[in-house]
Amino acid sequence: MQDQTDWLTRFMELVTVTGKVEVRCAMRAPWAIEYVRAGAQEMPYHVVLTGRAVFENLDSGATCELRPGDIALLPHGSAHVLRDGSGATPGPTKVRSSGSLLVNESSGDGEAFDMLCGRFVVAPPHDRLIRSYLPLELVVRTEDIAAATHSLPQAERLSRLVALMRAEAMDDEVGSGAVLNALSSALFALTLRAAGEAGQAHTGVLALAAHPRLAPAAAAMFGDPARAWTLSELAGLCSMSRATFRRHFQASLGRSAMDLLTDIRMSAAANALRKSTSSTEAVADLVGYQSVSAFRRVFTQRMGATPGDWRQLHRAGTE
Repeated sequence: MQDQTDWLTRFMELVTVTGKVEVRCAMRAPWAIEYVRAGAQEMPYHVVLTGRAVFENLDSGATCELRPGDIALLPHGSAHVLRDGSGATPGPTKVRSSGSLLVNESSGDGEAFDMLCGRFVVAPPHDRLIRSYLPLELVVRTEDIAAATHSLPQAERLSRLVALMRAEAMDDEVGSGAVLNALSSALFALTLRAAGEAGQAHTGVLALAAHPRLAPAAAAMFGDPARAWTLSELAGLCSMSRATFRRHFQASLGRSAMDLLTDIRMSAAANALRKSTSSTEAVADLVGYQSVSAFRRVFTQRMGATPGDWRQLHRAGTE
């Protein structure tokens, strides 16, 4: 499990995600809230505090019931709806300020529902990685702490984090906004770990995390992306033949090992171009390319801009 945790941590560091809690919804049935598609670098999320709701992803058509302690995350920013599920016409809502949060309230007199709504912001161009390697939606359940403690330790930790977020939102103490945002950033990492542990995703990095035999190859690529890895070397780390490794990796990730390695390298290169004054040649060498022209070609294909244009665009956006 340590290898899996290590490379998942590196993945989450690579994509540079920050979290922000924005709205608390304190609803009374009947109610319904529609959310439009989020921006390119945004991932909406919802944390259920009390009550139950029906969640529907309008892109995938997936629906499920959300219960206290559940976290719903939409890595692709999909349009979605949450409703009480009664089928009755929703009542009017009003919005008021409460400390650092907006509070959305309905005027119904039915069952109470309370949740926190926020978003994770992904530094560009890593939204592409998120959409390539995470599913349309993730719903992680943390209600049963006793069961989680024995079988799903990550869910148990996530449950404790949700309880802390609930206390901060309810008590509205001085500095609660800053604390909630800091907890929100931790929420992303723990949600991915818990979803991977629960085997939620059929393909992508979470499915890869659930395949322990492939963990050594994933850890090697994330740990040393500049190395000139071959398929035979990666297969050997997993004690598999090339053909078996290729088949299992493709089935778990939905992409080949070399595709993943290239994406890791280009993401690391984008971060290096953003944070340093190193030449393109130095960045190419940093991520394992001896040929600068080959690096420029692959970077442009994956990122939609040349290394030079990417650096200038970033500087223009931060000046």
